[in-house]
Amino acid sequence: MTQDSTSNSFLSQAKSAVLENISNEQFGVSELASKMNMSRSSLLRKIKKQNNLSASQFIREIRLQKAAEMLGETELTASEISFEVGFSNPSYFTKCYREYYGYPPGETKTKKEEEKTIKPSDDKKTEETVTKNRSINRYIIAITAIAIIAIIYFFKDQFTSLESKANKEKSVAFLPFKNLSEDNSNLYFINGVMESSLNNLQKIKDLRVISRTSTEKYRNDPKNVSEIAEELQVNYLIEGSGQKVGNEVLIRIQLIDANEDSPIWSEQYKYELDDIFELQNNIAKKIAFAIEANVTPKEFALIAKKPTENLVAYDFYLKGLEHQNEQSEEGLHKAILNFEKAIEEDSKYADAYAQIAICYFYLDENKIEKKYVDKLNEYADNALLHDATSELPLIAKALYYINVTEFKLAIPYLEKALDYNPNASSVVLFLSVLYSRVVPNTSKYLTYALQGIKLNIEANDSVSKSYIYLNLSNALVQNGFTKKASEYIEESLKYNPRNPYSTYLKNFINYANNKDLKTLTSQMLIEWQKDTTRADITQELAKMYYFQEDYNNALFYYEKYIDILTTNKIDLYPAENIKIAYTYNKMGFANKAEQYLNKYKDYLEKDESIYKEASLAVLYLYENMPDKAIEAYEKFSLQDDFQYWVILFIREDPLLKRLQNHSEYDEVIQKIKDKFWGNHKQLEKSLKDKNLL
Repeated sequence: MTQDSTSNSFLSQAKSAVLENISNEQFGVSELASKMNMSRSSLLRKIKKQNNLSASQFIREIRLQKAAEMLGETELTASEISFEVGFSNPSYFTKCYREYYGYPPGETKTKKEEEKTIKPSDDKKTEETVTKNRSINRYIIAITAIAIIAIIYFFKDQFTSLESKANKEKSVAFLPFKNLSEDNSNLYFINGVMESSLNNLQKIKDLRVISRTSTEKYRNDPKNVSEIAEELQVNYLIEGSGQKVGNEVLIRIQLIDANEDSPIWSEQYKYELDDIFELQNNIAKKIAFAIEANVTPKEFALIAKKPTENLVAYDFYLKGLEHQNEQSEEGLHKAILNFEKAIEEDSKYADAYAQIAICYFYLDENKIEKKYVDKLNEYADNALLHDATSELPLIAKALYYINVTEFKLAIPYLEKALDYNPNASSVVLFLSVLYSRVVPNTSKYLTYALQGIKLNIEANDSVSKSYIYLNLSNALVQNGFTKKASEYIEESLKYNPRNPYSTYLKNFINYANNKDLKTLTSQMLIEWQKDTTRADITQELAKMYYFQEDYNNALFYYEKYIDILTTNKIDLYPAENIKIAYTYNKMGFANKAEQYLNKYKDYLEKDESIYKEASLAVLYLYENMPDKAIEAYEKFSLQDDFQYWVILFIREDPLLKRLQNHSEYDEVIQKIKDKFWGNHKQLEKSLKDKNLL
């Protein structure tokens, strides 16, 4: 065998191996080497020697050649073919294709037709013809140069438009499908197809998919596409209709570019009920392709995953969802009955177990006596037993821990659920609340608050929206984004001007901007006069006087605060007890001071938060141990994700003034500030990269 034939044989085998794995994006140099029974280094050397290409170039060119073949012979779109040949990102595929062939994938068929019509030139040209052609070529070059300049100017706006499209956020909302069945009892089925398709899209991280609860209100709303898109803050809307006729389902779908108010893709499907999961998967994939979303192999696998093989079980499941979405106690009980029937048909139906657990959580919600704790846990565990790699079983188990107030144990399950469904608005909401109160982490609190508002804001009435914007404003100011916090607190007050917590927070945001403690005190006094039974405002007002070393007024309001706690048999803000102790001390009440100092020490023994070292530093200052206080503040300066209020008020505390003459005082306070603003800068970049800020 000659050297050339050996070379051809090797390259042919290597090409065959790539083609066998053409749709597998993960099939790279290492995988090819394994298929060829060679080491990676040997493969690299052999391909370079015989083809003058790197191994990765060799693989990419085979993918592109296969793509060109498919573009010329099939009706698949460029986006669809990009996935078929192992490119998960259609934009990157287009870039590589253009670099290799000199034109984009969309022009392939046209170019192939042109090639067929070009006749081969005569090699026996006369010198006269050649000379004549050279002369003609000069004119052609000149004319072409003029044409190119004209084209650049003519298409400048078009290029800008294309760039704008590439940068457009891939945000989409499913509008409620219309039921065209003669039998209205089939509505649950059409809604189920819509919700399942939406859930499939939600698994794609590159998309922002609005929740069904946000879009349901448009079912009978006459608003036009532009108005709905503006309210939901999305660039794409999906409209659909369907009907179930015997053993067939007919679905018509169109994807609308909301900015242009025009359809960019539409299709009609007719499927046997046996193929319902294939229908839902195809709808999600077609929409993702049309929007040019980057879909990973893992996400494709999640979309393709069937929840059950039993269609009777699935039908009961869809009926259960319809009752669950009624959001009533009666609806939850009816939902449970249907989910149980689904389990009777398929005893391994993980999502049905999970939905029963979720129903029991909401039946127990806001109840003093929890009736369904054991059932919730039992069904959540069964769901995880049958499938621990879907979001619903993970959510169910998290809700059990929330129900029994084991909040820290809920967080890993919720965060894992987001791996499988990054657009799950309920999960994002739970995490936002947990990171704001139970496990304080300012950056995570803000991240989830921003995600939540993008996914689900329109699902709420004006009062609920006011509290959602209040929560977001609070998250923003805790992280030092005072300007944005001001914008959102005004949104909160716009939706509910009488929201008492919004005016309260607004005063502190104003202080963050103007650093005027006397004005803040006057504003808090006005808020307190509106409701003198509020423990939060009474405590804050006492603290304002404490900061100004007006211990007479501080004691007056601290004692009112203590009366509120005693009357209501509650224990709030234990970290404030040292300020109460110091105030009593300054006013000459040594026994009371000792009592609240001991309460503060008890609190410190249990404190596991990131603020423990800062709290210890204050205790050391109270006990006149400045060196220990400095040491504690040094440790605290290493912490991440603490609240902006720490650095806003740290120099106002009278106890801190005992450190002012310490040689390391300014340095350690500056370290704490530098740490906060360093975290702030990193968080700002992260949020902008995620298109959240």
